[in-house]
Amino acid sequence: MKAEQVVVCGAGIVGMATALSLKKAGFTVSILAPAWQGFEPAEGFYHPRVYALSAASQAYLEKLGVWRLMNAKRLTAVQSMQVYGDSGACLHLHAWQAAQEHLAWIVESGEIERALHQALSVFGVDWHDDTLVALENNVLHTAKGQQLSAQLVVGADGARSRLRELAGITHQAKPYGDAGMVAHLQAERPHQHTALQWFTGDSILALLPMPDVQGQAQVSMVWSVSQQVADHYLAMEPAQRQAKLAREIYAISGGQLGQLTLRSQLFAFPLTLESSGMVAPGVALVGDAAHRVHPLAGQGLNLGLGDVEALVTVLTQKEAMRSVGDLRVLHRYRRLRAEPIAAMRLATDGLYRLFAVPGLPVSWARNTAMRVCDRIPFIKRSLIGHAAGQGNGTGL
Repeated sequence: MKAEQVVVCGAGIVGMATALSLKKAGFTVSILAPAWQGFEPAEGFYHPRVYALSAASQAYLEKLGVWRLMNAKRLTAVQSMQVYGDSGACLHLHAWQAAQEHLAWIVESGEIERALHQALSVFGVDWHDDTLVALENNVLHTAKGQQLSAQLVVGADGARSRLRELAGITHQAKPYGDAGMVAHLQAERPHQHTALQWFTGDSILALLPMPDVQGQAQVSMVWSVSQQVADHYLAMEPAQRQAKLAREIYAISGGQLGQLTLRSQLFAFPLTLESSGMVAPGVALVGDAAHRVHPLAGQGLNLGLGDVEALVTVLTQKEAMRSVGDLRVLHRYRRLRAEPIAAMRLATDGLYRLFAVPGLPVSWARNTAMRVCDRIPFIKRSLIGHAAGQGNGTGL
């Protein structure tokens, strides 16, 4: 049996960031997950999943030495946001209104993973190409017959966390009945580094700026629709899907970016609101294994990176006589994350439900509130601060 100080189960972005951060902080750490599949995109091809990294998350990746490993040509700065209500209201946010250079960065999932994997290799973090099947007294039993003993096991194995189940950590999931459809679109007009979002009442559409491809503007679409609508799109023939998607997005966006052409495969994933107890003796959860929120604010990964920093900070500052798996130490981590996660959960779920309420009086009230916010500088500065990760739940 191999003894480890910390084993990280899962090797997505949050899992790799956890292992790297722990290693740099001086802990003995290894990863338990299937071997990473390299991301080497062809010219003009972009990973289908992108993230809006807050300024705080960008700074954290810079601190880990990961940001500089990314291809700058594949990164897009968001300098402004325009959010539209369902009755003509619009909220404009610009980085300069809060004396900042950027509100966020749009980065491909695969590019972040590639840079993290490179950094892990440089620091010599052990990687067990295997999967967890059982957990007994902090001994991990794997599919290939390995037994790994750890003082602390970190669950970064996603929303369907096997570790969370084996550790008996409480978990609540509430499906929205909606799906997030994602794809990359070619735009007729330049996006000007502006993120656009529309609340229509029965859907939420976001168009995020991406690098140009062969001189043509490109945006990433994240469209929250009912599961029925998503299934309908996925069942269409490609040509029919392309034509209908172009018509619908043009109508919702008012042609702001001109004609939009599907230039990637269309994917859809179910949307849920999830929470968990986060810790058990010798076990801590981070990222989607710990919580999930509605993607309308694009804060899922930022919350996960906030978990990483908070956990590593707590472990670094613990008393010398306590183990990294001591439940009293892990409770500090849970308390540190409780308020940011609850605040983001309340904000995203509340905003989703506010715009889902039908009826003229409610529609008038929410759109009036947007117009008022757009006219008050200190409110806009506060919103920009949240977008940049200053109190938005990253914990950075």
